Amino acid sequence: MELWIPITIFAAFMQNARSVLQKHLKGRLTTLGASYVRFLYAMPFALIYAGAVHEIGGYPWPTVHAEFLIYCLLGGISQILFTAVLLWLFQFRNFAVGTTYSKTETVQVALLGWLVIGDELGLVPLIAIVVSAVGVMALSVGQTKVSVGRLFTGLIEKPTLIGLLCGALLGSSVVFFRKAALTLDYDGFVMAAAFTLAVSVVMQTVIMGVYLAIYERRTLVDVLVHWKWSLAVGVCGVLGSIGWFTAFTLQNAAYVRALGQIELVFTFIASVFIFRETTNRAEIVGIVLVVAGIVLLVLGR
Repeated sequence: MELWIPITIFAAFMQNARSVLQKHLKGRLTTLGASYVRFLYAMPFALIYAGAVHEIGGYPWPTVHAEFLIYCLLGGISQILFTAVLLWLFQFRNFAVGTTYSKTETVQVALLGWLVIGDELGLVPLIAIVVSAVGVMALSVGQTKVSVGRLFTGLIEKPTLIGLLCGALLGSSVVFFRKAALTLDYDGFVMAAAFTLAVSVVMQTVIMGVYLAIYERRTLVDVLVHWKWSLAVGVCGVLGSIGWFTAFTLQNAAYVRALGQIELVFTFIASVFIFRETTNRAEIVGIVLVVAGIVLLVLGR
């Protein structure tokens, strides 16, 4: 088995755990505040991890240059803007259609990866990515109760375009982070990934912290008050990010994000067997397509 596969599955599992923990912050923090804790409380651990790779692993520090910093900054800003645009999308009465189109992220990652990095896709992996993307959209349709016909009639509506922008921002952050790690031209994927993560998280923490200090000062206080759950979110978040960044450094970002959809399988299992939530036909079809896409991706390679 290729190393990036178990690393990606681990990252998806930790991301799912982080999302579950973030639910406990609902009502205590604003949406931006809940997003900020994933950076603020992850930052110390990201720095410790990079330091451990250097001191214990014996890897020398990479040489920092302008291109690396620019791509880290672009990736960090794209990820922050994704949250902001998603909040904007939720303000529309018919945001459900746009939310569904935001799930096209994996397809957009494939396109952006080819444009920015030159990552190429084989036919079978491309089919797998499309199948899993359709599955994710079907899941969204089932959860938001949007009809298939409504998806087509809403193609040119503003929420749809905003939803596509959400997917593009999330996808571009992945591609930019991968590009940043590759520009280091470092002989050792562990340090390249760890260093890229540490630099990116510091940038994101500072940028978002400045914004909150100006526009949502109360949120900064709440983030510190609710430090226990926030710390748990930060720990799970940094473990997931270590996995994501390592996988991105090793493999085509489109493959990683497509396999990462296994997170939805974890969520589906938790909703059915732990929270005893009911599911509908669209959700079942969606999860089957996601699993089929993942299996096709792994076996097809």
